[in-house]
Amino acid sequence: MNKFTIKDIENLSAIKAHTWRIWEQRYNIAIPQRKESNHRFYDNENLKQILRISYLYHSGIKISKIAKLDCEEMKQMALRKSSKEEVNEFYIKEMIEASLDFDEERFEGNFFDALDRMGIEETILKVFYPYQDRIGVLWLTDHVIPAQEHFTSNIIRQKIIAAIDGLPPVATNKNRQIALYTPKEEQHEIPLLFIHYLLKKNGNKVIYFGRNVSLKAIKGFRENGEFTHLHFHLVTNLTNKNANEYVKQVATQYPDTKIIMSGSQVQYVTEVPENVRLLHSMKEILSFAKEGTAAVAAAH
Repeated sequence: MNKFTIKDIENLSAIKAHTWRIWEQRYNIAIPQRKESNHRFYDNENLKQILRISYLYHSGIKISKIAKLDCEEMKQMALRKSSKEEVNEFYIKEMIEASLDFDEERFEGNFFDALDRMGIEETILKVFYPYQDRIGVLWLTDHVIPAQEHFTSNIIRQKIIAAIDGLPPVATNKNRQIALYTPKEEQHEIPLLFIHYLLKKNGNKVIYFGRNVSLKAIKGFRENGEFTHLHFHLVTNLTNKNANEYVKQVATQYPDTKIIMSGSQVQYVTEVPENVRLLHSMKEILSFAKEGTAAVAAAH
């Protein structure tokens, strides 16, 4: 059984712990469990109820009305409330619940429904990334087992690869050929695959190296192949170098190449070499990808 703290509940529901305690006393909802030591905690069923309550509350329903509903009534009301404006939050809630229960069928059903409704790009941006941010809180605190993380990630990974393969081939453009990878020890591939999709969709020729790639491997390719941009995505700390040191190393090794860095570690880069461009957000990544469309137009 997973055990969640009130801080976990606050992070996942976007409702303050103080508010939950008031609601608990006033409406007798979201009642936590107690350990033998009398310390309070929340289990999976508590969390699922809390996610439903927070979804309805954020959708504009008064807590006094929500408190009168049973579990099934909450679910039915959540479905009815899934207008275009609120549907993203509904899918996020459903996918978190499915992950907690290790319910692959439910997870896939909601993810594929979102795909049909919004398409791959909006689903990743508006559903999967927010979902990953929230459930990441559980992964970091060991409240979700690795198998749960893997099964959800693999579903997303397969869909993005299929979306990439479904795009038309991109003609070689000598002014914009982008080598894409994550550095050695960086295992997060889903953001990299999504960047690959965005780049290819916008007319960029991509040389995809994948995750956990050494500079030695890239050097080996460069001896026989060409790229104008070297784009790496860095989420976690490297084991032997900080972000500043790695950026400097890449920039020095490829002084005549445009180096692009994205990922959460961008915030720790304080010394930016002349040939390096930092992409601080998904909005900036999208902007960079769309420059490919302009480059293709200029080439013709």
